[in-house]
Amino acid sequence: MLRRNKPVFLALLVSGPIWAQEPANAPPVPPKPATAAPKLATVTPVKERILLIGALSKRTGQSRSFSLKPGQYVDFAGIRITARTCETTPPWERPRLDGAFLQVDEKLGSSPARRVFSGWLYAQTPSLNVMEHPRYDVWLKSCTMRFPEGPAVAPSPSSSTKKSPEPTSAATS
Repeated sequence: MLRRNKPVFLALLVSGPIWAQEPANAPPVPPKPATAAPKLATVTPVKERILLIGALSKRTGQSRSFSLKPGQYVDFAGIRITARTCETTPPWERPRLDGAFLQVDEKLGSSPARRVFSGWLYAQTPSLNVMEHPRYDVWLKSCTMRFPEGPAVAPSPSSSTKKSPEPTSAATS
């Protein structure tokens, strides 16, 4: 029985794709109108982020601000500050926190440069990680980067909209 149905089965198998095709006289399907896809901003690539750092020479009292991109460095009063990367929380997250990974090398006289700091510095909470050095101070002021659109940011409550309860006297109770 299987041998007798084999040609019929093969014919159905081969003709299956032909039946699935649309007939030649079918009306053409109109193309869908092109819709402009919304442009989504992406997170700033690392090489385009901008760090604003401050540096102080405790010996001379000289203080300067520098604007760097990751991979750039600046020489200041005997140290080389190299920016590696920076991050910041999106605007819809609270609390805001800016952090940067910096490397600081000190060059004294003819001796080779010596790494005196390599780590993350934070703008809003500098005490989380401090560059401890007797002659220099380096700190992060900000990290600038963009984010895709996120949830709406709720305004922080101001002191004028909140009222504290009236104090009660112990004598009246």
